[in-house]
Amino acid sequence: MAEISGRGGEVQFGASSSQVIGIKSWTLNYNLDTHDTTDFDNGQATNSPRTFTPGLSGWSGTFEGFKDGAPQALGFTGSGTLNLLESQTSSQVWTGTAIITAIDVNTPVDDVVTYSYTFQGTGELTEAAA
Repeated sequence: MAEISGRGGEVQFGASSSQVIGIKSWTLNYNLDTHDTTDFDNGQATNSPRTFTPGLSGWSGTFEGFKDGAPQALGFTGSGTLNLLESQTSSQVWTGTAIITAIDVNTPVDDVVTYSYTFQGTGELTEAAA
C-alpha cells in the first residue's frame, strides 16, 4: 500500500458540508471502551490473563489552521455533518455528525493568527477506505 501525502486534506462542516477555509491539519481519535470480564475462574492460575468484552465506541478530535478572512460560523449552534478528508480521493474521507465543543484563537505578536477547533462526534462514524 502506498503512503499518501496530507497536502490534499480538507475539513468540511455543516449542513452543506462547506470547506472550512485555512485549515492546515486535523486529528481524529476513534476509540472503543472495553469492560473487564475476568472472574474467579479466570484468575485461579498464577499469571492468569484478564478477559475483556467490547463496549461503546466514540470519536472526537481537533482541526486547526490560519485565520483566512472573517471567522467561520462554526460556533456552538448544535451538531453538523463533519467530513475529514485525508486526500481529494473520494473514498478517503471520515464522515459523521459532530458538535463543536471548543474554539481556541491564538494571536501572537510574532506570527499569524490561528484557530483551533475541538469536536465531539455523536452517532456513527463512517471510516475512510483505502
